[in-house]
Amino acid sequence: MGETLLALLVLVFLFLLMGVRVVRQGYVYTIERLGRYTLAAQPGLHVIVPFVDRVGHKVNMMEQVLDIPGQEIITKDNAMVGVDAIVFFQVLDAGKAAYEVSNLYVAIMQLTTTNLRTVMGSMDLDETLSKRDEINAKLLIVIDHATAPWGVKITRIEIKDIRPPADISNAMARQMKAEREKRANILEAEGLRASEILRAEGEKQGQILQAEGRKEAAFRDAEARERLAEAEAAATRVVSEAIATSGTQALNYFVAQKYTEAVAAFANSPNAKTILFPVEATQLIGSLGGVGELVRDALGSPKDKP
Repeated sequence: MGETLLALLVLVFLFLLMGVRVVRQGYVYTIERLGRYTLAAQPGLHVIVPFVDRVGHKVNMMEQVLDIPGQEIITKDNAMVGVDAIVFFQVLDAGKAAYEVSNLYVAIMQLTTTNLRTVMGSMDLDETLSKRDEINAKLLIVIDHATAPWGVKITRIEIKDIRPPADISNAMARQMKAEREKRANILEAEGLRASEILRAEGEKQGQILQAEGRKEAAFRDAEARERLAEAEAAATRVVSEAIATSGTQALNYFVAQKYTEAVAAFANSPNAKTILFPVEATQLIGSLGGVGELVRDALGSPKDKP
């Protein structure tokens, strides 16, 4: 009797143990009772009825990445390009994801592939290469709308790579090289132009400054000649006044002074070894005598002094 009770207790324990289910974090288990979906078990400990309830699907509720294999797409202008893409999605409703679609991953992959062909097939090659963001946005709207009944949220779609044909790639490389050479030539020409403009401006400023310098020098020379003329005029006026007041005596004095300065200049010349006077010596003596009379008249004779 005791052994039977113990065996019964062991069977009950095993029966209860078979009904214990632990759901991991990030997953949701669908519970089926007699083949019908009844419950979505959240992460944690759950007890089900063995042989009546069973775990139908273990649905991953984390955001997942699905790699779309490369494929060849014909663009609007009949260019064959190779395209790779990736899809980021997250399951929001485990029951719909498990029972509304047969194979969720394959369904999303096929849906993305067909819409990728549709979107890129309606664009030119240049548009497909330059409008990746627009392609991603269009695919995201279409595929997210299509997967909404499956309890799935498409969070992001990215085009990984677009591979144009080899001949088109070579043509694009040559075009890019020619465009860069064109920009380089334009920049070089603009630099030469700026250099010539600056050099011309420098020469212009230099000529202006030289002209201003010549103008200032001419003004200074004219001013100096004017001062010299004024001095000569003043000296001539003084001489004229002296001649007018003293008569021939003053005239003899000035003539003798100039004559003496001229003889002194001849005597001091380094090239003169012999001095020849073109006038008579008596004229020089007479002039000196006139000078002596002028001096005596100016200072007064000694015998006139008291």
